[in-house]
Amino acid sequence: MDILWPIKWAVELVLVMFHTVFTAVGMPADGGLTWVLSIVGLTLVVRAALIPVFVKQIKSQRNMLIVQPELQKLQKKYKGKTDRESREKFAAEQMALYKKSGSNPLSSCLPLLMQMPIFSSLFFVLNDAQKGKGGVGLLTVELSKSFAHGDLFGAPLSATFMNSSLLEVKILAAVMIIAMTASQFITQRQIIAKNQNPAVASSQYMQTQKIMMYIFPVIFAISGISFPLGVMFYWLTSNFWTMGQQFIVIRNMPTPGSVAHKAREERLAKKGKLPKPEAIEEPEEETPRQRVQPVGKARAKKPATKSASTTKPTNKPKN
Repeated sequence: MDILWPIKWAVELVLVMFHTVFTAVGMPADGGLTWVLSIVGLTLVVRAALIPVFVKQIKSQRNMLIVQPELQKLQKKYKGKTDRESREKFAAEQMALYKKSGSNPLSSCLPLLMQMPIFSSLFFVLNDAQKGKGGVGLLTVELSKSFAHGDLFGAPLSATFMNSSLLEVKILAAVMIIAMTASQFITQRQIIAKNQNPAVASSQYMQTQKIMMYIFPVIFAISGISFPLGVMFYWLTSNFWTMGQQFIVIRNMPTPGSVAHKAREERLAKKGKLPKPEAIEEPEEETPRQRVQPVGKARAKKPATKSASTTKPTNKPKN
């Protein structure tokens, strides 16, 4: 049994649902634009369903950036120690830091990995459809033939850059491949340029992010030439969603200490919405108490002052 069968069935359900809606409002059933919009609708449904995963990814990435100074200290601690015991201790302490901070080094790849079964299912569904084969669910043979004959600007949606000699296919595929690679590069670039703390710019995590910034566009450029145009519409829409989603997150929830964080504070300050730091009340200085000197016995007994009424008059000598 095909392990992708449930996902294929769900993909066909959403795809046919959007196709039915667009044809119900008057768009041609065999039109290439109708099928393209159906694929775009499918993409939006998939990405909306992955929003909770994306939120978890953002939190994990922020935690990864926060924990970087501790990881750098840990790396310096075990630098040059290649014995087995040191490596095991380093790995254990590293995992303890990840667990304590709630971060995951693979978090940035999680949405991509979760999309891969859906992407693969869509690829196989459209690959069968371009041959006029029925799907496993609601994509009937008639709908498959409709998709196979659909075209956009004269380029059949089932065609690829490699297997078609039509100039329209070559141009449309080339434009989409460039757009796919550019959108992927921009998405990674805005993370590194705007949403990283300079203090952790040289960390291993950020170095990995920089490598991914160049590797993913190359993967899209190489694999894109063998994708059917219909599949490329899915991936291009998904890339645009990711780029816009990342822009909103960086603008509103930037990493503390990053360029985006400083820009957000400036915007809030201009609007008068920047929260004021709470004033720290300084403890009042206590007035030093004067020490009471002990009174000696000699000083305690003072001679009593005689009043004027008790003073005897002085006898004046008589003349």
